[in-house]
Amino acid sequence: MRVSATAKYIRRSTRKTRLVTQAIVGKPVAEAAALLRFMPQGAAKDVAKVLKSASANAENNHDLSLEDLVVVQATADEGPTMKRFRERAQGRAFPIHKPMTHVTVVVENREAR
Repeated sequence: MRVSATAKYIRRSTRKTRLVTQAIVGKPVAEAAALLRFMPQGAAKDVAKVLKSASANAENNHDLSLEDLVVVQATADEGPTMKRFRERAQGRAFPIHKPMTHVTVVVENREAR
């Protein structure tokens, strides 16, 4: 059985977050959590929260054992971009784009694979 969790509108670049999500795909939940705990990237903390939520959903809502859970899919999709403007010389405006990311983690029972 597949169980997922999603965090939306995380104020972080999608490209940087994808590096973290690709590292945990195919690993058991305990190993993925340990890997995220020691990653130097800032996005690792956000992905760890989503992984913890997905494993809690599997344990509490579907009565699955944490030892048998494997990360099947972890995606970082592009969210909306906040657009701001910074003043520049001679009355010009310089655009600043602040990206957001939607992170989804899907876990599945090892026997189901």
